Parts: sequence; C-alpha cells; structure tokens
Amino acid sequence: MGRRKKMVERVTTLMTDPERIRNIGIVAHIDHGKTTLSDNLLGGAGMISKELAGRQLFMDSDEEEQQRGITIDSSNVSMVHTYKDEDYLINLIDTPGHVDFGGDVTRAMRAVDGAVVVVDAVEGTMPQTETVLRQALREHVKPVLFINKVDRLINELQVDSQEMQVRLGKLIDHVNKLIKSMNEEKFKAGWRVDAANGTVAFGSALYNWAISVPMMQKTGISFKDVYDYCKAEDMKALAENCPLHEAVLDMVIRYLPNPIEAQKDRVKVIWHGDETSEIGQSMTHANADGDLAFMVTDISMDPHAGEVATGRLFSGSFYRGLEVYTSGTAKKSRVQQVGIFMGPERLEVEKIPAGNIAAVTGLKEAFVGSTVTTLEGMIPFESIRHVSEPVVTVAVEAKHTKDLPKLVEVLRQVAKEDPTLQITLDEETGEHLMAGMGELHLEVIAHRIERDKNVEITTSQPIVVYRETIKKKTEPVEGKSPNRHNRFYIYVEPLDDATVELIKSGEISMRMPELERREKLMAVGMDKDEAKKIAGIYGSNIFIDMTKGIQYLNETMELVLDGFEEVMKAGPLSREPVANVKCVLVDAKLHEDAIHRGPAQVIPASRQAIQASLLLAEDSLLEPYQKVFVQVPQLNMGGATKELQGRRGLIMNMTTEGDLAIIESRVPVAELFGFAGEIRSATEGRAMWSTEFGGFEIVPTNIMTEIVAQIRERKGLKKELPKPTDFLGM
Repeated sequence: MGRRKKMVERVTTLMTDPERIRNIGIVAHIDHGKTTLSDNLLGGAGMISKELAGRQLFMDSDEEEQQRGITIDSSNVSMVHTYKDEDYLINLIDTPGHVDFGGDVTRAMRAVDGAVVVVDAVEGTMPQTETVLRQALREHVKPVLFINKVDRLINELQVDSQEMQVRLGKLIDHVNKLIKSMNEEKFKAGWRVDAANGTVAFGSALYNWAISVPMMQKTGISFKDVYDYCKAEDMKALAENCPLHEAVLDMVIRYLPNPIEAQKDRVKVIWHGDETSEIGQSMTHANADGDLAFMVTDISMDPHAGEVATGRLFSGSFYRGLEVYTSGTAKKSRVQQVGIFMGPERLEVEKIPAGNIAAVTGLKEAFVGSTVTTLEGMIPFESIRHVSEPVVTVAVEAKHTKDLPKLVEVLRQVAKEDPTLQITLDEETGEHLMAGMGELHLEVIAHRIERDKNVEITTSQPIVVYRETIKKKTEPVEGKSPNRHNRFYIYVEPLDDATVELIKSGEISMRMPELERREKLMAVGMDKDEAKKIAGIYGSNIFIDMTKGIQYLNETMELVLDGFEEVMKAGPLSREPVANVKCVLVDAKLHEDAIHRGPAQVIPASRQAIQASLLLAEDSLLEPYQKVFVQVPQLNMGGATKELQGRRGLIMNMTTEGDLAIIESRVPVAELFGFAGEIRSATEGRAMWSTEFGGFEIVPTNIMTEIVAQIRERKGLKKELPKPTDFLGM
C-alpha cells in the first residue's frame, strides 16, 4: 500500500507542472501489439510486475477482451517515467485496433497530444494503420513510430542484417508518405518520423526490448548486436540491455509535445471560438487558474460511483464540489470525485489542473463529446467526427416483460457510453433498434447488456442501414399547409462531394462564424449567394434560404427546418436517413396572423414539399460498403476471390508477397453477413482478413425495387412505392 501511496504522490506533484506532462495514445492495426506494448511500459514504470508484463494484458481489463484477445475499449493509465534524472508524468491511452471499435480511437485522439503508432515489422502498414494515422493528424496529434515484432523478421523470415535495415527503411518511408499525403502542412513543419533523429524505435513488445538511435548511443548496442542477439534467441539479455519502456518513453518525452506546446496549436483545430477571448487564451496556455474547459471523450460505469466521465482538461482545475455547466443543458452539475486512472482502477486525488486527462463523477448531463465548463454560454468544442457510420442494425427486445423499463434505461446508458451506437425506437413496431459499426460491435454490446446490466435480451438478425439520396435537380414544388394559408416553394438537387466532405469532416457546421463557413464553402466551388444563405445542416444535407424580404419568415424558419430535419431522418422512399441533398427554399407565402402559421401548419407544409421534391428527383437507395482485405496463401486464392465475387464484391487490387496473395475488395455490407464462416471453409481456414468502412454506393437498379419493398414491408409501410402526388394531395 505504501508503494501505491508513493506513486499517487509522485503523480499529483507532477500534474501541476504541464511542462513535465505528456498525453499520449497508442494506435495501430489489430494484432500489431498495442496492448502488449502498453503492458511493458507499465511494467517498466513499476506498476505491474515485469515478469507478467506482456502476458497480463493489464489494459484489457474486460473479460470479453481477454476471451477474444482484442482490445474493445480504450483504457487510460497515468504513470511516471524518469528521463535524464527528471520525473515526467505520462497519461497513456491504449486504443482498439479492430475497425468495429474505431470510434474509441477517434475519441482518444481528442484527449491526447501525441501518438505512438505501432506497426508490425512483418505485415507493414495495414488499412487500419492508415485510418488511425489519419485520425491523429486530423486532430493535430503528433506521431512517433514503434516498429514491433522485429525478431520475427530475423527468425521467421530469415532476413540478414542488411536486408533487415532495407525493409525497416521502406516501412518508415511508407509511413512518411502517408503523413505527407494526409497533412502536408504538418509534414513540412517537421512532423515526419526519422530513425536518425530518434522518432522511430524498433523492438519486440513480446520480449520486452527496443532500440532507437539515441538508445544505441546510450547503451553502445548497435544494429548488428541486436541482430546477433535475436539470431542467438537471447531475448533476455537484449531486454536487460535495452529495456523497451526506456526506449519508447524516452522517445515520447523527447519528441512529443507537452500540453502547453500542444494546446497552442490544437485549440484552433477543435474549438471555433474567439482565440483572443479570456477562455481562448486560458486554453491556449493551459492555465490552471482560468475558467474550466473540459472535453468528455469517454463515459464508463462504476458500480459504486455511477457514471465516470473521462476527458481532457484544457483550462482551469477540477476539484470536488465544483459547479459546472454541460454544453446543451441549462442545469448545473456538482463534481463529486476527481481522479486518475491506473488501468482498471480509478484513484481519487484532491485536484486536477489543466493539461491532464481527468476522470470525474457527478456530471450527470455529460455525454461523450460534450463540453464541461464553469463559463456560462461558452462556445462548445467541435463535436467529435467518427470516420465510419453505423451500417448494421439489430432490433432488441427484453426477454421478460418486467425488464422493459430497465431495458430502456440500459439502452440510454449504452448509447451514452458509446456514441458510435445509435439507439432509436421504432414507433410503429415498438422495437428498440440498435445500429452499430458491424456485426462484432453489436454482438459485444448485446453481450455486455446481459452481463453487466443484468437484462436478458433477444436480438433480431442484423439488418443493413441504407441511405436515401437523389440523382437530379427538380423544379420548385409547392407545399401547402393544412389550412392552405401558408405555402413554401422548395426544390432539391444533389449536393456535391466536396461540400459533403466538408460537413462530414466537421470543417463546417452551424456553430462556426458565418463568414468562416462561407469562405470554406466558396473555396470548394459553392455559389457566393448560396454559401451566404445556409439556414441549416442536418447529417450530410443542407438547407438554403434563397428568399428575399418575406415578412414573418424569420420567426417561422425554425419550424421550416423542423420539417426539413424530419424528412432527412426518414426519407419518403423507405424511411431511411437521407444523405447528400441540397434543399433550397425559393419563395414562401405566410399568413400574417401568427396563430395561423404555427407548428401544425408550417411543419407539414415544408415536410411535404421536400418529400415530393425528393421523389421527383429520382430518390434512390445508397447501400453501405466495406473494404475487405484478405491475405491468403496463393493455393487458396481462388476460393477467396470466388467467395468475394459471389457477394457482389469488386476486386480492387491483388498483390503477392512471397507465397501470400493480398486481395483488396469492396463488398456491400448486406452481403457480408456470415462471411467469417464462409471464407474459412472456402480457404481451409487459411485466410486472414480485415475490413474497414468503405462509404456508400447507389444500389444497382435491378435490385433496388426489391430492396425498397423489403424495407417497407419490414417497417409496416404500404407495399406500393410512394409517388410525389401522395405528398401533395392536399
């Protein structure tokens, strides 16, 4: 216990000195060794026994993670490392690599300033490596590189020391190419990884050794020595001479920014308020005495303390009893406990100042992505944008009727803990629908509801979430209110890809200053008048008000937008969400008496005009695709390609490496159910495969009518496809 107390004292002392703090994430493709690496860092920092490090998987505290052998949740831990006789506090987040849990990576990137990108020396950079690197660079999180499993190059692939250096060099070049293509401005500012200047380390997380150029200078061990040790399989001696935690944590302290350096650059990216304001300055300088500004990046449940909100503190200090506002709610909450995470354990501390990752209880209103502050009316942080979108849905029901109220509560809780999950109530069937990133994602959540929340549930077969979109521009359509006193003239047209990309990446939103938004839209080719007149953004759709001088429209606009949002949530064709549509209001006639232009009149009028317009514009279905990457011995390649093509898959690329064939393909999500079992039998169990979100494509015409009919039947809608006149028959 004395050791633990000492540890907490060291941590709390260092917390107050931002120059000696590093907030870092560990990111990589699945199975490249992140969690084993985290274990070794903890072992080195004296938090778990060195003998168990790498096998204990301390950060995978959930039994499901241990059974499946993958990380599902991000885990946080604070530890102390001594570099050049000075102590430093390292707040580390170990993130998942599986594509279904990519949302956790995105959220972790908001909390940290630097990332250790782990790449397997044998497999090289993989699709998910690219995705996590892109997420880091988008959030202005600086990368360093750790090349893992170097021993496999030597002992399994039998490469000589010359060939080993060539291979590692190629891998580093490839990572730099990725950084350059994703964020050229940062690349030019020196954000490249380079073995010579120390931003790359090589090693084996399993055997607990690592080397980097500064480490070679410190220990006198050369590349050739490393090669000889590995050849002789004397990993123990190597680990004693070049301990992994020392090489990696030295690199983190030396090359990754402290909160003060980082926040100067990052606050601009994640907050669109006035930089020169008091709170803007306080965040830029990580001022512990300023107003509180805290971004929630994770919510977990503690059986004793209730909800724990973890996140990054950019300004101010947290202590018990502090009263705070949460963005989007008017009520104040009172902080009950403040603490830090040591893996699965949360340790209470008196006070946490700016620049740290904090775990707080008592913030009842908070959800992932919310801004917590002591400053009333503070502009919130930009919302966290996830790379993929929910593409698979299951219907969830309670096994026993008595559990129904509990199920509703549990689903609300689960959606709060995992924002990549969408929970909706199907009003017609009374079912709760749970949409997630993939089959595994939903399987894990369903298992947790039963295990952690003690509610027995049944889930339906997974169904795909489609989107509706349009193919052409229409003439203005008239929408009349039920009392016929109000009329709206609206047309729709497809929204161009560049604008959709701006919305999806969070570059533009209704929260940012109008001028800044206008300039960004004009830069991608939008007409100046339109860019000026944006009235609403919902999903990847925008609503533009091109009317001039219409009396009472200002006070009616909110209701018109309500109608727009209702249609964007559920389009006319199949009640699926609408994507990539520009709605333009060109004229309106309003009753002068406010009583006659209330919600019951205006919302149906704007809704019906948009619904009819969408159908006139050839409303079609978009289906989600996943990129599927298969590695398979060349002998079994035929079985794998046949399996992919039989699922309407397109083979995009095929390469060979030794006797391995690497197939890149795109397959509709609707065809991927049961893929895991089928690909195993098609390749005698020899295929390794991974997926990532591959965007949406229009459903082929020959199967569209059939799919729409199936969706309509499932939702209890009329079998016949709707016509524009159905919505205008007032």
